Amino acid sequence: MASNSSTTPRVLIQTEDFDLGAEVQRLREGDPGVGAVVSFVGTVREVSDGAGVSLMELEHYPGMTENSIEAMVDEAFRRFDIRAARVIHRVGALQPLDQIVFVAVTSAHRGQAFQACEFLMDYLKTQAPFWKKEHTPAGARWVDARVSDDQALARWGISAGNAAAA
Repeated sequence: MASNSSTTPRVLIQTEDFDLGAEVQRLREGDPGVGAVVSFVGTVREVSDGAGVSLMELEHYPGMTENSIEAMVDEAFRRFDIRAARVIHRVGALQPLDQIVFVAVTSAHRGQAFQACEFLMDYLKTQAPFWKKEHTPAGARWVDARVSDDQALARWGISAGNAAAA
């Protein structure tokens, strides 16, 4: 495990934006065994399912959401040879192009970091308890789970039945 595990929280749910460079630096700090850092940053899309998005609202259950994501970070440590991981997910009202999610993983070699980062993103898209509402010209709508997201998680041997087949 990474030497920074006691000083840097692995999971944060927050309304504030995050700085990619500062987060990666924090994750690497004090760990000379890091040979690779892989990160993912997701943003609010301007268009979703063909409709313009003017605002996205994200809700969660405090405590439950963090615990759920912490459990999946633990699973990433079991499955992959990684040194550290960090997940930041924003909640509240977000504008198009705002950053929503940050996932970063460090390891000695890039392959394990890429796999662990992808694993965590697939989990977040399907299993993390967040609710998203998009505001479009036609009105507000809750974002439904997608079959493709469930299929992505299935690659890791995790069954998810969040989306109804069309």
